[in-house]
Amino acid sequence: MKRIGLFVKADAEAGKNADELQAWLRSRGVDVIRETSPRPNCKISGKSKSFAPPDLLCVFVLGGDGTFLRAVRWIGDQNIPILGAKFGGLGFLAEIAEESLFSAAEYILTGRFDINPRMRLQVKVIRDGRELADETALNDIVITKGVFAGLASIKTYIDERYLTTYRADGLIISTPTGSTAYSLSAGGPIVHPEVPGIIITPICPFTLTVRPLIVPDSVCMKIRFEEKSSDITVSFDGQAGLEINNNDTIIIQKGLHPVNMIMMPDQNYFDVLKAKLRWSGARM
Repeated sequence: MKRIGLFVKADAEAGKNADELQAWLRSRGVDVIRETSPRPNCKISGKSKSFAPPDLLCVFVLGGDGTFLRAVRWIGDQNIPILGAKFGGLGFLAEIAEESLFSAAEYILTGRFDINPRMRLQVKVIRDGRELADETALNDIVITKGVFAGLASIKTYIDERYLTTYRADGLIISTPTGSTAYSLSAGGPIVHPEVPGIIITPICPFTLTVRPLIVPDSVCMKIRFEEKSSDITVSFDGQAGLEINNNDTIIIQKGLHPVNMIMMPDQNYFDVLKAKLRWSGARM
């Protein structure tokens, strides 16, 4: 028997559509595993995480980008394909709109879809020689200072070579998938998901000549902090976070396990980009 996961936003509209999709799938002999999206954790918990069953054909996500990112954490390192159906506001991770839900389900049950692997970042936080956190991020990791703290001094290294010290309100390290998220709001570039790079975007830098930078996805980044830095937090896809201090080292590199995003027939990345950013101009 085929098994499909439903990861559903805690919302009346998304719940109603999930009920209908669940009944539709079961009428076709498909077993359904349903999970309600939890709230983001402000801190990383030491408790064991709950992961999706490994035998799922795919996971449908009914919600916005936040729900999608939580679903990715639910899948973990497993190679389970995932498809987002938008029930929130502006979202870049959802492949389909609400009205296309059942036609997309028909495509999936008959195998008429493609898989687009999206890179993730693997992030480790080292404190006093021990590993404090080991997390992944599909969109980005964000290093930010507190509201009442001064500028953060973020020393950045690429493959053990010193790059610069960012004096800024924070720093965003994002994947190409995440280039249309917080990085874009901070002035970063839009990068096609198939471009093999990692984007470094400072948040309100003190020096105006410090600009966003794209580095190869093969590099290993290390981030340290000057002694005067204080009240700093690192967050992973906006879903979990950790307070860090001057003695911590953050190590960032391309993750080993991509997210397998389902692509529907005739979907084009640039058409979706233009529609969601509301770019003008007639289609040729």
